[in-house]
Amino acid sequence: MKFYKGMDLSTIKEVESLGGKFYDHGVEKDVFEILKSYGMNAVRLRLWNDPYSEDGTPYGAGTNDLSTTIELAKRTKAHGMDVLLCMHYSDFWADPGKQRVPKAWRGMDAEQLTDTVYDFTRKTLLAMREAGSFPDLIQVGNELTNGMLWPQGKLLECGNYDNLAKFVSAGIRAVRSLDQELPVMIHLDNGGNAPMYRDWFDHYMERGEDFQLIGLSYYPFWHGTLEDLRDNMNDLAVRYGKELVIAEVSMGFTMEDYGIYEKLAENGRKGYATKPELVEKLQFPMSKKGQADFMKALFSVMDQVPQNRCRGFFYWEPAWIPVPGSGWANEEALRYIEEKGPGGNEWANQALFDYNGQSLPALEVIRDYMPKEK
Repeated sequence: MKFYKGMDLSTIKEVESLGGKFYDHGVEKDVFEILKSYGMNAVRLRLWNDPYSEDGTPYGAGTNDLSTTIELAKRTKAHGMDVLLCMHYSDFWADPGKQRVPKAWRGMDAEQLTDTVYDFTRKTLLAMREAGSFPDLIQVGNELTNGMLWPQGKLLECGNYDNLAKFVSAGIRAVRSLDQELPVMIHLDNGGNAPMYRDWFDHYMERGEDFQLIGLSYYPFWHGTLEDLRDNMNDLAVRYGKELVIAEVSMGFTMEDYGIYEKLAENGRKGYATKPELVEKLQFPMSKKGQADFMKALFSVMDQVPQNRCRGFFYWEPAWIPVPGSGWANEEALRYIEEKGPGGNEWANQALFDYNGQSLPALEVIRDYMPKEK
């Protein structure tokens, strides 16, 4: 398997449509061209089932329906890069705090959901194949730490490992019905939590279909130290004999004017990694140099994984710069998820471009990194 220097660019169509522009050393260029010049060889794209309200209003945050995903996948392949398809099996964000059943799947029991996951996965892949945008890697679910398709597949409180394994396995079987070799990833968050990973995968391995990749999210302001990540990855590589990919990672480059740029002042809402108690725990300052130094240290951790089993990373939303109108949830989405908001960007200070779209030094670290072959 090749080594992936990947980026999640799921919101890029929205950002560009709202006027976002990107520059490398002051020269405006296509963002795919810039990132490819810094070593990017794969793009991760999320897929939501139906990111629209009942009356057809989009939820925003990229509105990553199938047509948008196909468009971005074709753009990726036109630049000679691989596609990692991340299937959320939800109409909007799916993560350990929320795994909502798609609106069209409400009321289904576990067996019906199992069949529907299979059908949806297969139809999605058939559509992508027909469009010439078949993925090169695929995630069955996103950050499945607490399960998927709640409540039937919820783990905390419910402990539905049997149902969860059925749902994940249905997705894997759908992939295998079309491609026996396509690498399948199972992805959890909290990459520094080794006991959680062991417990999750021990339960799944007893019940579920085989897969090729363990994906980890690692955000230094939430998920422990780099030493914690190292210890977990080293344990996973030996314990399960799977290839590992850091499916989501980022680090901030500034705290200056953060709330102003990201439209978070209303209701006193704080964006990611802005609380002092979180920032104080970081091993690197949230500065341009700190971001670059973090990436160097991350690569050192990846190089230490036994048997060369770490096969790369995907930086999360490096191009989600603050353009008016692009946030993590618009008003319609906030009503759907029953949150107050505001739904500002909340991520612009984690990007690999500054607030004006200029490339940052961390990209040079990514370009110059050569994975250690053992």
